[in-house]
Amino acid sequence: MATSTKSRSTKARSASTGSAFSWGSAGAIAGVALGGAALAFAANFGRKFAVQGISATKGNWAESLAAEHDAVLALFDRMLETDDSQVMMRKMLLMKLGHALDKHAYAEEHVIYPALREANERSDAEELETEHGEVKTFLYRLHHLAADDPSWIETVREFRQSVEAHAKLEEEQIFPRLRGEIDDTLDQRLTKELNKAGFLMA
Repeated sequence: MATSTKSRSTKARSASTGSAFSWGSAGAIAGVALGGAALAFAANFGRKFAVQGISATKGNWAESLAAEHDAVLALFDRMLETDDSQVMMRKMLLMKLGHALDKHAYAEEHVIYPALREANERSDAEELETEHGEVKTFLYRLHHLAADDPSWIETVREFRQSVEAHAKLEEEQIFPRLRGEIDDTLDQRLTKELNKAGFLMA
């Protein structure tokens, strides 16, 4: 009789304390799910900061974009160093390139090009956006071209030349002209907005 009472008492205490390691507990399962979600959120947040770090630490918006240009051209150079046997490496680098260009284009098209239009530089904004269309065409071609195709390297080389010319136009002519037409307050605002846009796409 005493044994039966002790057994019921132990079961009642176990049920009331609800151990976190009891897999039958709905609370424990919810806790694990929330913990996993928190870890995933933290990992994504950290990845965004790592990706955005290149541009966010480079001063004003024009310097940030120039740093991103350099990083993209370095990716092209790594692609050009591969040979036809390095299919997986080429695919990985192309994926990185596509992500970097998407992030960069989004920030420019949503922050800098509208500022160009506001500063009566509509033709510059339209020219640059047209060139972004060419970038997308190159990405499409490479995504639909076998990574060991003999024309892969030549396509990458042509793509790099196009991006380099675009970057040079922005860095040497259009961006300095825009910075000369805006005040410090707008310059700082564009920097903040550019970093925010880049973070969203990172």
